[in-house]
Amino acid sequence: MLIKLAIGDAYGAAFEYTNPRLVESWNDLSCYRKHPRHDIGAGCYTDDTQMSLAIAELMLSGEDWTPRNLATRFVECFKRDPREGYAGRFYDFLIEVAAGEDFLARIQPHSDKSGAAIRAVPAGLFGSIEEVRRKAEIQARVTHDTPDGVNAAVAAALMAHYFHNELGPREEVGDFLVQHVDGQWNCPWSGKVGAKGWMSVRAAITAVQEGSSLSDILKRSIAFTGDVDTVATIALGAASLSDEIEKDLPAALFNGLEDGGFGRTYLLELDRKLLS
Repeated sequence: MLIKLAIGDAYGAAFEYTNPRLVESWNDLSCYRKHPRHDIGAGCYTDDTQMSLAIAELMLSGEDWTPRNLATRFVECFKRDPREGYAGRFYDFLIEVAAGEDFLARIQPHSDKSGAAIRAVPAGLFGSIEEVRRKAEIQARVTHDTPDGVNAAVAAALMAHYFHNELGPREEVGDFLVQHVDGQWNCPWSGKVGAKGWMSVRAAITAVQEGSSLSDILKRSIAFTGDVDTVATIALGAASLSDEIEKDLPAALFNGLEDGGFGRTYLLELDRKLLS
């Protein structure tokens, strides 16, 4: 799951809010590319994966699922491996805060953007729908304590839960989500994806419902244009848990993913522990 999520993130990072003509030209899954304006290297993941790592590591730690412990993990994951991809003001905020308590004291958690949803996929591995809902909401409220921010995170986590537990075919995941969280999750997305969390989640749902394989889902996620690294992160993370979806990502994307201290090898080991 984490490795697929990171591949979607790293591949999508080159296309975030780029010219649609560039998306059409580059989106062939042949390799990673560098964004024409950003400093993120080809094959490097962004904040989307790093924040998901924070969630996964807290899950594996056995520590209580509290705002303090979540904030502590967010700060620790960033401090050990500062990287591009965060929104400018939040990046500066993470540079300045010293620990989880400082994070909570200073954060203004009023965003309805996608930050809480991009890190929510690992929470879909909790044992019940209610537990997934509750824990996705707790982690969302740390930074995105708005109805849309919370609902987008809960929907992303529940999509992963739906596939992990084989609760139905991929075409019906939107119908499942509207039963458990407010939002038009069964309404297909089309066109450019904006910064709001619900937009990225709806686009990810559409890509998964319409794609039969991970390669197809990844290309569809990027083809929307806009905030497509977020779409690809959520879509591939959730879809990778489905036995119905073919796991056919090109070797070039697997082998080309960064493999430093918290790269490919580390992600694979965390996946093994999460899914065992």
